[in-house]
Amino acid sequence: MRRLVEMMNLSGRRAIITGGAGHIGLAAGEAMVELGATVAILDIDKAGCEKRAKDLSQIRPGCAYSVPCDLRDEQATRGAVKELIRKLGGLDIVVHSAAYVGTTEMPGWAVPFEQQTVDAWDTAMRVNLTSAFVIVQEARESLAMSGHGSVILFASTYGVVGPDMRLYTDTSMGRPPAGYSASKAGVLQLVRYLATVLAPRVRVNAVTPGGVGRDQPEVFQQRYLSRTPLGRMAVEEDLKGAVAYLASDISAYVTGHNLVVDGGWTAW
Repeated sequence: MRRLVEMMNLSGRRAIITGGAGHIGLAAGEAMVELGATVAILDIDKAGCEKRAKDLSQIRPGCAYSVPCDLRDEQATRGAVKELIRKLGGLDIVVHSAAYVGTTEMPGWAVPFEQQTVDAWDTAMRVNLTSAFVIVQEARESLAMSGHGSVILFASTYGVVGPDMRLYTDTSMGRPPAGYSASKAGVLQLVRYLATVLAPRVRVNAVTPGGVGRDQPEVFQQRYLSRTPLGRMAVEEDLKGAVAYLASDISAYVTGHNLVVDGGWTAW
C-alpha cells in the first residue's frame, strides 16, 4: 500500500476553485496549493481574485491564476472553463464554493419570507446551483481524462435541515432565504446525480459546513454554540482537511458522499 503522504500528494494536479476569493475559497485554495496543486481562482471580484492568487503564490511561486468570472453568465462561465483547461493543459479537480449567502446584499433576498422575491431566488439559483452544473458539464471530459478527476461542491446545513429562525431574533442579521436552502439542497442532489453519471472516472462529493464565525452578533453566537455539540462555530481552517481529503487519493473510493463539517449541529 502507498503511504498516506503519497496518497495526499496533489503535485501536478490542476484545480478550479469558484468563489476562490472568499473565505471558504481561501481554505480550499490553501489546501490545494499546500499539497502541490496548481489552482485557478474564479470569482466575480476581480481585485479579490488577483489578491488571492498573489497570496497563494507566496506559498509556492506560480501555483495560482486569477480568473474573474460572473457565474450568472453561462457563456462567460463556459468560456472561462475552456480557457483554463487550455492554459493548464487539463483539469483534475473542481471545487465549487461560490454562493449567494445570508450576508449577500440583494433586494428581496435576506428578508422575511413574505418579502423574498423571485428575482432574488432565480439569481441565487444561477450562482449556487446552475453554475455548478455548467462548470462540471464543461469540464467533464478533462476530469475523466485526468485519472484523478474529483469534483467537490459546497452545500450547507440549511440544505439538510430547516433554519432555526430563533437564532436571528432581535439581531441585525438577515433571515436565511428560502432560495439559499433550496439551492443547497439541490447541490446535494446534483452531487448524487453526477456521482453516478460520471462514474467511474470522476468522483463527485459535497462538503456541508456548519456556521462559520465571522463577527456575528454575540447573542447569535451564544445561541448557535448552545445548539452545537462541539461548542463553537467553525473557522475556515476546519474546512481545509475536508477539501484535502476529497480532492486527493485518500478518498479514492468515496463518491456521492456528503461530508458534514458542522461540529455536530445536525446530530441533534
